[in-house]
Amino acid sequence: MSLASPKFASLGIVVRLFSVVALASQTNGCFQPMYAEHADGSPALRDKLMAVELPPVDKPNASPEARIGVEIRNALAFKLYGNATGTAPTHKLVLKFTTNRSSLIVSQATGLPTTENVGIDAQYNLVELATDKSVMTGTTFSRASYDMPGSYQRFARQRAFRDAEDRAAQEIAENIQTRLAAYFATGT
Repeated sequence: MSLASPKFASLGIVVRLFSVVALASQTNGCFQPMYAEHADGSPALRDKLMAVELPPVDKPNASPEARIGVEIRNALAFKLYGNATGTAPTHKLVLKFTTNRSSLIVSQATGLPTTENVGIDAQYNLVELATDKSVMTGTTFSRASYDMPGSYQRFARQRAFRDAEDRAAQEIAENIQTRLAAYFATGT
């Protein structure tokens, strides 16, 4: 019988499969899913995230920045709470941000911009309510570009601008939610 026979080929597969299972069984005590329930009774990450209070962003009413603040706050609330509401808060997230808009590509024929960029720079501070101390601070940013359909389509340009702002706000919320999850999972 040669080593190329089907009997030895299937034996090789079984040996490789057994070695993979043996190596994986050695690491099973190290791995703990981030969003799973804890067997020791400590609160899960989802419960910790649901205890973060999201106060309204301090921007003037009916301003473009207030709309972006509401968009970021709503996106964060959905990412932290899901379709539920928050529980009794243990922490408060204070958010401050600035926006900017710049032209990226300018048409040589008309001198008008054809692509613009929307930017949001955000600073956030997680405050523990029991001690009123800051436990985590950070900054994040997002840039979203959009094409302008032409000088005669000003409403399409405004809608593209608003969609770019919304995309940037969603990215800011995702960045903050990821950092909060990392803080609550590791404690740092």
